[in-house]
Amino acid sequence: MSTANAISNTATNAPSNKGMHIGLWVTQALLAASFAMFGATKLTAPVEALQAQMPWVSGAMGGAVRFIGAVELAGALGLILPSATRIAPKLTPLAAMGLATVMLLASITHISRGEFGVLAFNAVLGGMALFIAWGRTKKAPIGER
Repeated sequence: MSTANAISNTATNAPSNKGMHIGLWVTQALLAASFAMFGATKLTAPVEALQAQMPWVSGAMGGAVRFIGAVELAGALGLILPSATRIAPKLTPLAAMGLATVMLLASITHISRGEFGVLAFNAVLGGMALFIAWGRTKKAPIGER
C-alpha cells in the first residue's frame, strides 16, 4: 500500500469528532471499571455479605446475583475489548445496550421493592451506557482492522 493510500485510509477510519471520540473512551473506561467492580463483587463475595450490602439480594433475587455479576463483568469487557483491539468493534454498542438493559431491569426491581434511593444511580449508569451505544454507532464509530 502506498503512503498516500495509507494516509487516506487512516483519515477515512478516523472519527469525525476527536472530542466525541475522547469523551466516549473516557465514558467507556469509567463505565467498564464500575461494572467490572460490581460484577466481580457479585461473583466472588459470599451471598450473606451481598445481602448485608444490597437488600435486593434476599429472596428470589439471591439466586440471580451470580448471573447478574457475570453479565455485568461481560458487559464491562465488551465496552473495552472490541474497540481497543478493533476486532469486531460493533460489539461495543451492543455491550452498552446490554448494560443499559441491566440498569432498566435493576430500576424495575428497585421500584417494585420500594428502594427509590438507588434509582438516580441506575439512571446515571444507564444514561452513560446509552451515550456509548449512540456515540459508537452514530457519532464516532470505530472501524475494524
